[in-house]
Amino acid sequence: MLVLIRPSKVSSMMSLQRILYVASEIAPFLETSLVSNCVRKLPEAMQSKQIDVRIVVPKFGTINDRMNRLHEVLRLSGSIVSVNDVDHSISVKVSTIPNTRLQVYFVDNNDLFGSRRSVFKDQNNNFFEDNDLRMIFFCMGVMETLKKLEWEADIVHCHDWITALIPIFWKKLYQNHPLFTKAKLVFTLYNNTFSHHFPFLTERIEKIGIAREDAVLLTPGGFRNIIQFAMDYSDLVLRGEILDAVEFEDLFKSNELPWVQNDDQYNEGYFAVYKSLLLPV
Repeated sequence: MLVLIRPSKVSSMMSLQRILYVASEIAPFLETSLVSNCVRKLPEAMQSKQIDVRIVVPKFGTINDRMNRLHEVLRLSGSIVSVNDVDHSISVKVSTIPNTRLQVYFVDNNDLFGSRRSVFKDQNNNFFEDNDLRMIFFCMGVMETLKKLEWEADIVHCHDWITALIPIFWKKLYQNHPLFTKAKLVFTLYNNTFSHHFPFLTERIEKIGIAREDAVLLTPGGFRNIIQFAMDYSDLVLRGEILDAVEFEDLFKSNELPWVQNDDQYNEGYFAVYKSLLLPV
């Protein structure tokens, strides 16, 4: 299901040639929510239309390198991201989705991702206290990976809360880099909510260069704040499913689009949405 929240305004015509998908997970490498299925289908559908597609996800420790045939891309690895005054190195691995031509890039850091044998919760089912640091690192890692790829997107489609900082990084931290000047940012919401709050998230975002007046919008660092933040800096916001969690109540006013099933019509629906972003208003 697609629900339009806010249309983009653009001043000139652009052709749709390149789409970047950034997500929390993708099948078959990791499947914990609806995100994995959506992000698995959409890129292949767009690639079938001769669109150049790139996919970037975190390399969670639950993803086995050998079983999934992941290997490190040395030319993309080695960048350093400073999060909360601690330097973290970026390792980028790649694999191909079986029976497709789709390559997936995995952003990894052993301390924050690779060494943990779970996704967002520890063995006692407690939300990791540093999931905010992991979010910051992953989103910065995506930006740095794109710089090394020297690849410019027309559409950047972010899925789920861990990608929520991509829009502001794109428009505020990297706005002067030539690779990050033209893309339109799409953010898709899912019911992957949590009750944890990150009391230092605003401060940590400020430290990496986000202005105080922008960073304060993340206070007090809850799921709702993070989602609202992503919505404010995206050109288009979509729903990946019916949003029934209390955290979404009164968050936005929406204009419903028709239900779109997971078939050719579903793919055409997304394609039309992407194209509409690039049309002059």
